[in-house]
Order: sequence, then C-alpha cells, then structure tokens
Amino acid sequence: MESTNIKLEDGNEIIDITMSDNSEGVEQLSVVADATTDNLKVQLDDLFSDTEPQFEISKSNSHQKCTDEPNSTDVSGSSFHLKQEIRPSDPEVMKTYYQRLFPWRYLFQWLNHSPVPSNDFGHREFAFTLQNDAYLRYQSFPTSDLIRKDVLRLQPTRFEIGPIYSTNPRDRKTLAKSSAFRPIEKELCFDIDLTDYDDIRTCCEKANICSKCWKFITMAIKVLDVALREDFGYKHILWVYSGRRGAHAWVCDKKARNIDDQKRRAIANYLEIIKGGAKSGKKVNQKRPLHPHTLRSLEILKSHFQNDILQDQNPWETDEKFVRLLDLLPDRTLNEALMKKWSSAPGRASSAKWADIDVLAKTGASKSLDAKILLEAKQDIVLEYTYPRLDIEVSKHLNHLLKSPFVIHPGTGRVCVPIDANNCEDFNPLTVPTVTELLEDIDEWSINREQNFREVARKLNDWEKTRLKPYIEIFRTFVNLLLKDEREDHIKDESEGMVTTEF
Repeated sequence: MESTNIKLEDGNEIIDITMSDNSEGVEQLSVVADATTDNLKVQLDDLFSDTEPQFEISKSNSHQKCTDEPNSTDVSGSSFHLKQEIRPSDPEVMKTYYQRLFPWRYLFQWLNHSPVPSNDFGHREFAFTLQNDAYLRYQSFPTSDLIRKDVLRLQPTRFEIGPIYSTNPRDRKTLAKSSAFRPIEKELCFDIDLTDYDDIRTCCEKANICSKCWKFITMAIKVLDVALREDFGYKHILWVYSGRRGAHAWVCDKKARNIDDQKRRAIANYLEIIKGGAKSGKKVNQKRPLHPHTLRSLEILKSHFQNDILQDQNPWETDEKFVRLLDLLPDRTLNEALMKKWSSAPGRASSAKWADIDVLAKTGASKSLDAKILLEAKQDIVLEYTYPRLDIEVSKHLNHLLKSPFVIHPGTGRVCVPIDANNCEDFNPLTVPTVTELLEDIDEWSINREQNFREVARKLNDWEKTRLKPYIEIFRTFVNLLLKDEREDHIKDESEGMVTTEF
C-alpha cells in the first residue's frame, strides 16, 4: 500500500490511498446448521477474536458554514438549461445533484436508525473520493445537514460508508489509547460484480454489460435474498445497483449489524459455493447429500440455467468452449463419445449438447458410467454457471467500506439506485437514470408546468419531478420499515428492563 500526503487549500491533510485486496489465509469456520427442507436456521458458533489491520488515515477536517439548506426548492431557478455535451462528472452537475436531488433525510434515518440524531450516525465513518482521486477517510457528521454541506464544499466524485465506531472518528487521534477507537457496528454487506463471471458470460466482458449478462445478478439476488431471510432470519435487506456492472446488499437488521468478524466470515463461507479464479479447474465441489440451502438454490436456478445460460449465453458453442464442459464430466468414455458427436456438428447449440449428455448416457456409451455420479456432476455444473459469485472480502470485516446508495458512478453517470428484490427480474441497469437525465427532467417539468409552477413547486421535492422518484420511494419504504422495527425493539428492551428491576 502506498500513500501520499496532500494539502488542500483549507489546510486539511488527506491521504491518497491505493488499496489492494490483501488475501488473508482464509480460516475455515464452522457453521452449525439445524436444517430441514421446511425450516432452515443457521446457528453460528462463538469463535476466536479476529483483528483487522488498521490503515493510517487523515486529519479530520472542520465543518464550514454553507448557505445551502437541505431539501430546499428554488422556485425561481428550477430550470437548469443544460448544455448538450455536459459531462456527468462535471463539478457543477454533481453539486446540483447533491444539493437538490440526493435523499439526505432518508440516508440519515437509515444509518441513524431513528429520526433523532444519535451516535449511530454521529460515530459513523464516511470516506470521500475527491476530484483528484485523493481518498479522505474517517469523516463523521452529527446530522444530515452537516454531511450535505461538506459534500457540497468538497464535491467528491463519490463517498463510501463505513462502520459505527466506539468514539467519534474525528477524535481518534486525541485518545490516550489507540485501542479505544474500534469499530463496533456495521451492516452485513455483500458485493457481486459481473467481471467475476467473465469466464462464463459470452455476451460481454470487463466493464461492459447487457440485459443478457445482467441476469447473473438477478440470479444472485434471488438466491442470496432468500438464504439471508430463511436461513438467518434477517428481514431488512437493501439491494443497490453499483452504477455499472454489479449490485450490493446491505443487511440492516440490528442482529446483523452487531455480529463480529468471525461470524461475518462464517456467514460468507456458508454462502460461498464457487471457489477459484477464472483459470482454475472445477469450481464447485459440493459434498453429498447436498445441504438444504444448495438444494433450494438449485430449485431457484434450474429455469435460469435453461433459459439464461443454455439459450442466451450458449456457453459451449465452439470446440474450445465445449472442452470446458467435458472437463467437468466424470466419465472418460462418455466424454470421448460426446467429443466425437459434437466435433462432427460444428456450432451445435449448448442446449442440444446438454441434452446429448443424458441421451448418450442412456444408450450405454460407457459401461462403467455411474448414473448417480453423472447426476451430481451435472448439478455442480448448473451451480458453477448460475450460483452467485461473491467478493467475500467485502462481507468478512466489520470495518470494510462500501459505496453509498444514490451516489453517481463516475464512469457511467448512473445513480446507484435501490433494487426491489421482490421484482428484481424487472430491473434493467441500462435504463437507470444518469445525473444529466435527472437535471433534464427538472427542466422539462418546469417547462410543462409553467403556468402553475410556483404553486406546485412548493409541494414537491425536486426528486419527485424526475425519474429518480420510484427509486427514492423504494428507499423511503425500506427505511420506514427499518425504523418501525427499531422502535418496537427499543420499547421491548425498555419494558424488559423495567420488569427485571422490580422486586
């Protein structure tokens, strides 16, 4: 890791940090499952304490006064009159977005777990990526107004959210003991990126995506969402589009926020089935009988395998590609028969090749073939081509930072909007609004409603005039349900406390 100290005009010191994934020796942690096919609940063992290396960070910057007020609507100047070739990363565009459209109120309530300011928000770490790519860590704010003002002042290209600390992150260097400053709470997060599917997706590669390969993300959301709810009992799971080629999950239940690194690692290992990189051999080696979670996942994924993999991706169309399929089958004699058949029919569709496996097996192409072992191999192949591919480092550590919902992706200009997990098949990343489109929406709204503009504008937030509206409504509903449960839990804790103190 290399770092360079940089001085801003106002005297704040920041550190430009380039982080690489440090691959730790991943300890195999045990997950004890009291599992039946009807009711699967995972019990996590109490494990050893774990430590995470701390990075040297910047001096905190003081709040500055800003005349911009949150959620304000400038009635007289609501038209932006955008230039045709405006860039999404233009500082003025970003400033306008964060001033008028970003849902600061709901972000505050989400992270604070209450409308009333508390340490849940005040001791939360935020990290800013500035226009010069410098990385400003360990920022904290007591209210949504103050973080909004700092974002408008610094104009970061994006910001990330970290854990709640034992004390205010801005005061960490004033503590007598560095050990007194430690992360104590954070959402359990998951990260899925389509670049991890490059060895099996045929339509796109690297940063490019289309509606066909986005279905890998849809499959991942379906499998992980049901597992987190049914196997661990979590209720409040926020799915967010990453802005280009992936999705993030934020598990926000209090019992998820409070788990330590050992349990986070155990949950990540429980959900991880795909192991190995693009050039590794067999990536799925599931023990039999299959765990109920794996059986349920296969049931969810089998239709996607037929339609999205065999039909849309056609992963074994060429000679070079079908060799990969043969490598995953267990019987050499069967493989030779399949090789002969497919080589004589160039371009044979993957769906036909998949059917050929059973056809030749039933005709006795191999006398030594074990039908059970073949079935298990085919199940593993389905999982390898459909099961979620997780960046588990994101999930394993309490102090990991993750990009905030509703920031702008600097490469695409698209907003990192929530995804409705119940209707994830309807989500299309290619139609997610860009920041320039949102500002154009407000221009169009003001032109179409010029006569009664002043009356209507006082009743609407700016985001309600744009195509961002349905996404903020998803987020608002999610936050309201989370706050409702937090209130009920607080009342329950108080009543139980009163009972235990009575004599």
